[in-house]
Amino acid sequence: MRLKRTACIAAIAAMATASLAACGSSSSDNKGGSGSKTKAKIGIILPDTKSSIRWESFDRPVLTAAFKKAGIPADIQNAENDKQRMATIAEQMITNGATMLAIVNLDNASGAAIEKKAAQQGVQTIDYDRLTLGGNASYYVSFDGTEVGRVQGRGLQKCMGSKAGNIVYLNGSPDDNNATLFKTGAHEILDKVTNYKKVAEQAVPGWDNQQAATIFEQMYTQQHGKIDGVLAANDGLAQAAISILAKNHSKIPVTGQDASPQGLQNILDGTQCMTVFKPAKQEADSLIQVVTALANGQKPQMTATAVDPVGKRNVPSILHTPIGIFKDNVKDVISGGGATKAQVCGGAYAAKCAAAGIQ
Repeated sequence: MRLKRTACIAAIAAMATASLAACGSSSSDNKGGSGSKTKAKIGIILPDTKSSIRWESFDRPVLTAAFKKAGIPADIQNAENDKQRMATIAEQMITNGATMLAIVNLDNASGAAIEKKAAQQGVQTIDYDRLTLGGNASYYVSFDGTEVGRVQGRGLQKCMGSKAGNIVYLNGSPDDNNATLFKTGAHEILDKVTNYKKVAEQAVPGWDNQQAATIFEQMYTQQHGKIDGVLAANDGLAQAAISILAKNHSKIPVTGQDASPQGLQNILDGTQCMTVFKPAKQEADSLIQVVTALANGQKPQMTATAVDPVGKRNVPSILHTPIGIFKDNVKDVISGGGATKAQVCGGAYAAKCAAAGIQ
């Protein structure tokens, strides 16, 4: 029956209108979100547990709940920042009957290799959160990465004000297309502010927070502490910079991303000026939409196009709009399901949460 399923999925890849239900399978029927019967099974591979807490704390539970509600079996695993582990997981998922894969690549080359191997076995792939350059994913679901950078740039400008100041950039991993988009968006805003001067900029390999601390400390030393703002690409990198600033008894505006509990607490403390909220439920719901459509032999309704300059192709996409978070709207992350009051407002933060209007 495995050969029969593979032939079925290959047919879907060739003709989006072909009905999966017309092909035989040994698996039992499952109800999709629309109530129609599907035989889809999705394998989802998250990248790691260290670059950001979002993958296990937010994405996994949201995806698990969403696919359970849709009645589509989902195997969700984490590659733990190991490219070979991710490749092995993908192979095992396909062997165990996954009809589609959604991956958050660790880098473009290894992600593209997984997608091409999956295609050879008749399994479609979907890029989740990160576009795999040079890959062959049929669809891409994420947030608008360039707009994330713009939101960060506007946020740093809001926090620094109009006075002249020196800025440093702690960018994300150089092999993550999202990091490139974030950087592009931030520069689009900040390069136009003539009072600001970029005095240092460096990408952080693998989004590694410990390396980020080392990199920022070197920047701080080289600039003799004369830094007035930090464009940090996510909350982990922000915390790395904040730790070095604290060691030097300095407090300046620092941006972030992911609206993590620690990032939100830093905002309440005044050590981080803002973060970016990307509701995991929006991404999960869009992934459900794409998977359910494909499972029923339909063409998913996409809303945007992402450009893959390496593969020289345009990838049909759903790109959501990120939300800037400052002290006055930290409560929106909690009411929006991005974090719980218990995660953010315990102990010494109870009074700060109350002052910020968090009920």
